[in-house]
Amino acid sequence: MNDALQFAVPVWAWLAFGGAIAALLAVDLFLHRDDHEVSFREAAVWSGVWIGAGLAFGVVLWAWRGGEVAATYYSAYLIEKALSVDNVFIFALIFGSFAVPPRLQHRVLFWGVVGALGLRLVFVFVGSGLLQAFFWTAYVLGAFLVFTGYRMAFRHDEPMDPGRNPMVRLVRRVMPVDPAFHDGRFVIRRDGRRVATLLGVTLVAIEASDLVFAVDSVAAVLAITTNTFVVWASIALAVLGLRALYFCLAGLLERFVHLHHGLAFLLAFAGVKLILSETPVGKLPVWLSLSVIAVTLAVSIAWSLLDSRGGVPADEAEVSPPAAAR
Repeated sequence: MNDALQFAVPVWAWLAFGGAIAALLAVDLFLHRDDHEVSFREAAVWSGVWIGAGLAFGVVLWAWRGGEVAATYYSAYLIEKALSVDNVFIFALIFGSFAVPPRLQHRVLFWGVVGALGLRLVFVFVGSGLLQAFFWTAYVLGAFLVFTGYRMAFRHDEPMDPGRNPMVRLVRRVMPVDPAFHDGRFVIRRDGRRVATLLGVTLVAIEASDLVFAVDSVAAVLAITTNTFVVWASIALAVLGLRALYFCLAGLLERFVHLHHGLAFLLAFAGVKLILSETPVGKLPVWLSLSVIAVTLAVSIAWSLLDSRGGVPADEAEVSPPAAAR
């Protein structure tokens, strides 16, 4: 798969970026070491920090590699950030299902995000390698994204029981589970045996549910570019803000009644874009991708807010996150 944005990234750049991510995670973990309930104000401040970091990195790329690379990065960052909102819906559902106290939710999300970053890093290199080695991979991933978009648009309201997740059921089979939170611990020792706490099972549910999102989001970003550094940077900086985004939006999720339509369209658009890249049409211009993403998000958010001004429509109220999650 030809990609004009391919360029050699020195090892020091990878190390510097990885070090910056690790430092930000360490600061976040240190400031939340007391397991307190995250307020909206605190979440908004952290959201500003993460979004600011994401936007600033685009400026760095602009100065280093030029406007086309920066615009490609912003397109990838924006689509990953948008898809992250759907993760927030699932987080709310899982926390409500397991009745996780608000003060412990940040701990689960922190380690959930760390796992998500590792999973996506693997998918980035595997997906990029396949796209560059086998042209037909673009057709397979493109069709997958179109199908995923269809499912999101027309089967978004299907109920999900986190307790029936295969990974959660596997944990319950391989080790005992204590139905208590044990002051924020994921695993405890009892009579010389390791026992998973309810918080540990919740973390497994978060990680397992993110597996599907990881495939979707990495494939969608690879439809923008196969440059592994740009792909990884856009995904990492978008995913790092997931925790703050959750605490900002958890109480407002019921207002975004049509956002899934916009996200479904973006997944389908990414799939078509990926397929077209291996046809005589070639890769669509970066400015077109960025415009489609921005306009789609703006329209779906505005449509949602306008349609939910007088309260959540009756057909949407049934799929709102449980009150315990809010």
